[in-house]
Amino acid sequence: MSLRDTTRDEFLEQSVVTSSVQEGEGLTREQRRSRRKRAVRARTISVKRLSKKDLARSREPIDGALFTDRPVERSKCVAGPRPCPYVGCRYHLYLDVSRRTGSIKLNFPDLEVWELAVSCALDVADDGAATLEDVGAIMNVTRERIRQLEIDALARLAMLRDMRELRDLPETEESSPRSGRRNGAGSSKKSLY
Repeated sequence: MSLRDTTRDEFLEQSVVTSSVQEGEGLTREQRRSRRKRAVRARTISVKRLSKKDLARSREPIDGALFTDRPVERSKCVAGPRPCPYVGCRYHLYLDVSRRTGSIKLNFPDLEVWELAVSCALDVADDGAATLEDVGAIMNVTRERIRQLEIDALARLAMLRDMRELRDLPETEESSPRSGRRNGAGSSKKSLY
């Protein structure tokens, strides 16, 4: 077992709620029934709620020296430090940025970046198959939410496959815009209308 696997296993062990806590030491019924493994939920920061000072600071030019060491390809990233310090990477598990709204979702608001045992989604994918519980613990969501995301992703893949198949279908002579006829114009069949 590699060092990366041991840190992942340690993370999964620490995130699982112990049976003594589940038995009800001061927990409400809702908390006992919850399948959430961590007590702290993800937090979303809306761009609309940022102060003018924060927005002005975000428009300031960024020092290019910050990005000189950042790997661009996965092959250079694999041997990099773990947990990964590059939170701006789209595969980093610490935060997510919505393309539609620009809001920032902190997946682990109670932890700092260097406290994450697993910080890269590509590392999780390289490890191979994982259960819904494991992926839920890594991403700080319930296994039901992971199941919903999996179904959505598989539906999108099926839709893309269907679109490719439709694109690759051969065109018939009547439906082809190159044939010079539109809607059967010039054909021997007469329209009823």
